Amino acid sequence: MKHLFAFYIFFSPLFLLGQEKVRLIPEPVSYKQQEGYYELPTTLYFVNESGDSAVSRIATMFGERIARPTGYLYRVSDTDTAKEEESIRLIINHKVEDELGEEGYRLLVNHEGIAVKANTAKGIFYGLQTLVQLLPPEVEHSAGMLLGQWRLPLVDIVDYPRFAWRGMMLDVARHFFTKEEVKQFIDNMVKYKFNMLHLHLTDDQGWRIEIKSLPKLTEVGAWRGQREGKWGTFSKPTAEEPKSYGGFYTQDDIRELVQYAAERYVSILPEIDVPGHSMAAVASYPGLSCTPGDYQVAVDGSFMIWEKGGFYGTIDNTLCPANPLVYDVLDKVFTEVAELFPFPYIHMGGDECYKGFWEKSEACKALMAQEGMKDMDALQSYFVKRVDSILRSKGKQTMGWDEILEGGLAEGASVMSWRGMKGGVEAARMGHKVVMSPSDFVYVDLYQGDPLAEPPTYSMLRLRKTYSFDPVPEGIDPSLILGGQCNLWTEQIPHMRAAEYMLWPRAFAVAESVWSPQERKDWNSFVDKVEHHFERFDHAKIKYALSMYDPIVKARKVPNGTLEVVLEKEIESLDIYYSFDETFPDNFYPQYYMPLSVPQEASNLKVVSYRHGKQVGKIINLPIAELKKRAGMK
Repeated sequence: MKHLFAFYIFFSPLFLLGQEKVRLIPEPVSYKQQEGYYELPTTLYFVNESGDSAVSRIATMFGERIARPTGYLYRVSDTDTAKEEESIRLIINHKVEDELGEEGYRLLVNHEGIAVKANTAKGIFYGLQTLVQLLPPEVEHSAGMLLGQWRLPLVDIVDYPRFAWRGMMLDVARHFFTKEEVKQFIDNMVKYKFNMLHLHLTDDQGWRIEIKSLPKLTEVGAWRGQREGKWGTFSKPTAEEPKSYGGFYTQDDIRELVQYAAERYVSILPEIDVPGHSMAAVASYPGLSCTPGDYQVAVDGSFMIWEKGGFYGTIDNTLCPANPLVYDVLDKVFTEVAELFPFPYIHMGGDECYKGFWEKSEACKALMAQEGMKDMDALQSYFVKRVDSILRSKGKQTMGWDEILEGGLAEGASVMSWRGMKGGVEAARMGHKVVMSPSDFVYVDLYQGDPLAEPPTYSMLRLRKTYSFDPVPEGIDPSLILGGQCNLWTEQIPHMRAAEYMLWPRAFAVAESVWSPQERKDWNSFVDKVEHHFERFDHAKIKYALSMYDPIVKARKVPNGTLEVVLEKEIESLDIYYSFDETFPDNFYPQYYMPLSVPQEASNLKVVSYRHGKQVGKIINLPIAELKKRAGMK
């Protein structure tokens, strides 16, 4: 039987002049705000009258979170021993509010007090995340206490999620992130009501999870030669060089992370990426490949050659689908992975598998003849179905990237659509469940401003495009769309500060796309909220990108054969200034109003954005030669 938890806080009212706007991410289903505030008392008593252990744990967690920056005391008790004006009451009510579901809540702050109500402790947890966002930005301060008034605005909020799957993927294979860094990642994602952490645990550049029955996967596969520089330009790994860069999670580490996440209502989806992206596994156990040879854990992805319309590999990084040993190894891997992760799905990858080496394999040819397979897609489908059978034998369901559709999908398998929405649409029409994670909306490893001013990658994804993400395509049964997630691939993200820069603020946009009602989303309001949360991140010492302030630079060749530059903007209130004279522009330089004709002798265009007289964008240097290249000019 469900219970309705109620969280009551009674404070003395503090009437102050002025009223700050509530800026919540993600946008709630509904809220009303009135003038006035309540001031936090210096001692907070969390009274859990129900005696529910989950509620007490949540109260302790939030008590500690508020105590750190305020210096206030807090107490958690099962009995009411506090003065009414100092108490935070947690009360069980047996009336269930169906509208709220398992994760919804109602938050009331009025002259009679403050209440967070929910059907479950999970809803209380999310309601308290919102409550913290109502406090001043200084509540996120990461070091020491801050003096001042701590007050809450008067609000009435009703809120619940649009989707059950609200995910963030962290690639820990290309660069290893420590257990403590993953915990930090979880702490930041739950502030914005994400509830799914997808860990990409294996790839060509590293195997990050201990498999006790196959120790070489981490003894060999978790380590590679040290490189520092631009991804894709590194020297090839050698057998002789020291293998000192990398790391892995022990099984005790995984159990600790699973428990840590569960206490914050986050599920962890493990991904073991097969049959492609398996160089680390093949380096550990070379017999898993169709192609005999000496293998090294990859230092980058330069052995994969990407061309328009496809790709090919110069080294075989795939598992051999015709080798029985491969399935014995995967059975051992998935046995241990299934025991470590309680989540019902295991992600098997299945993406970007180059099949050219399979075509040359006599074993693969024999298997295809034996099974009546006509092409390489059928061979990959055979592999996917064998893996699905292994996973089902462990009590797990299969999820994979949309390539697992090719050649036929195993019954009951689910698809994570990354090559746009097309794969998800196809899977849903076949009756399969889908998580939408299309690269053109939610790949937050892509550069988010002009490539000349951003870390290198292969495509652009601006904040406004991410904010337009809707996980449910037109004409598709919404019940088959589990939800959506953003993906942070880390080929060119070597540490957590770089990860933060790529995540925020685009992860704010994804949070709103998977939690908030579509009709509640508003770009201009969202920008205002983002700027407020930048201030919160400043106190938390979390890095973020200001690329939304930078102009979108477009170059084109006009009929008279000259170069013309168009500067567009995501935020309408920006003013853009520019120079062609090799000096650095500010707001006393020419302002952009219309397309610019490039002077014949100019070598560079420099641009900068201002807002309300203050510089907000980077000074970006745009070589004319680069602009001509973009325009298709010689």
